[in-house]
Amino acid sequence: MNANLTAAKAELEGLDLVDSGPVVRAKSRDFFWYSPILKARLDHVVADFVVSPRNENEVMRVLATCYRHDVPVTLRGAGTGNYGQAMPLAGGCVMHMHRMSSVKEVHPGRVIVEPGCLIKDLDQACIAHSGQEIRMFSSTWATASIGGFVAGGSGGVGSCTWGQLRDLGNIIRLRVVTMEETPRVMEFRGSELPRVSHAYGTNGVITEIELPLAPAYEWVDLIVGFDDFMESVAYTADLANEDGILIKLATPMEAPIAHDYFPRIRPHVTPKTSIIGLMVAPHAMDAFLTFTEEWKNAGILYRSDNHNWKRGPGLVFEYGWNHTTLRALRIDPAITYLQVRYGFPEYMDLIAEVRRIFGSEVLQHLEAIREKGKVIFAGLPLVKFTSEERMDEIVRIHEELGCMIFNPHRYTLEEAGRQTVDRRQLEFKRQADPKGLLNPGKMIAWHAPDWNYREMYAYPDMQRPG
Repeated sequence: MNANLTAAKAELEGLDLVDSGPVVRAKSRDFFWYSPILKARLDHVVADFVVSPRNENEVMRVLATCYRHDVPVTLRGAGTGNYGQAMPLAGGCVMHMHRMSSVKEVHPGRVIVEPGCLIKDLDQACIAHSGQEIRMFSSTWATASIGGFVAGGSGGVGSCTWGQLRDLGNIIRLRVVTMEETPRVMEFRGSELPRVSHAYGTNGVITEIELPLAPAYEWVDLIVGFDDFMESVAYTADLANEDGILIKLATPMEAPIAHDYFPRIRPHVTPKTSIIGLMVAPHAMDAFLTFTEEWKNAGILYRSDNHNWKRGPGLVFEYGWNHTTLRALRIDPAITYLQVRYGFPEYMDLIAEVRRIFGSEVLQHLEAIREKGKVIFAGLPLVKFTSEERMDEIVRIHEELGCMIFNPHRYTLEEAGRQTVDRRQLEFKRQADPKGLLNPGKMIAWHAPDWNYREMYAYPDMQRPG
């Protein structure tokens, strides 16, 4: 690929463009460093320039210009993804969407927003405007963009009630610009949405998002303690299955995670205390307390509406999802993680067997989520990293047990997902990105359609170190 960078930058004069210095380096990185494997492979990657469009017309101008000059374009929100989704493997242009951040319309049950809006700002705007909130968000709520969540996320806080982003009804509409000689603007709804949702920006640029809303509540944060982890998992599953108790988070964590990695919680637990982080609607608290009374070994350690902690823990959801890993990394840089799906109805047996095999090498951190009306568990266990070979072995053992792995130590769509080609996304890329310039290296099916997944894919046009 012989990109004419000089000509492209000249044609983009007048836009918000930076082509040197620490800004380019910073905007060429996301949270890939959660994985020591990705850190070793991607740490050197950097764009040639960063451009920040202010509206859809400027997006189209950037795409048309880069198309003419064969310049790769990598989409970026806030850079909080951790699969290397926003890393410009082939250099070129990073399109930073942070200037397109308007909450355009709020209606009963739905909101229309630009992709660069921070999730926190979107949530607060909806609450202020209409007493509504978004259904689900990542634990990086304060710093992540909604476009990045849609393009690279799968679920989060709220998934215990609303399921996952890919589930019908959790995205209403996406507006997308193609990368062609003359970019087109297209809108997707219903069965068309999987073409571009969770596609890492490989086949179009999302410029507008319409999402469903739910009533907003002053959620009560709780921490419940158990001495037996598997009992805490059973408690969480039964609570999440109580249809009349409205919750937004249910996060069991095995001992000694809370004691070893959460300094604000440490004074209130022992090394043997497993905890559950919860968010419960205020009107459901009486029912929640009645439910919890039936579990004799459950202890309510903290509730945000009535506590005597000298220093509170902060927002409980910021201990869940990938914040669990982040907090552990701050204490022990050798920690990394996996993403595991424990399906219905075998999840209890699978979790118990994984614990038996790995012990403290793989500490369990689970998230209750819904799938097709059933409560299941997403696992984001803390893994003590020793070598790439051992990590591959841990993945293999999980898969042989029947656990589905979404591998955060891979940077491609297929390897980090279900290890199969999503034909809908591939076919749309052929239409919307005929030169393959959007986020190159992230869709194996485009570059190596016969890849066998027995080894980690290495994008051949990736920048070389140095």
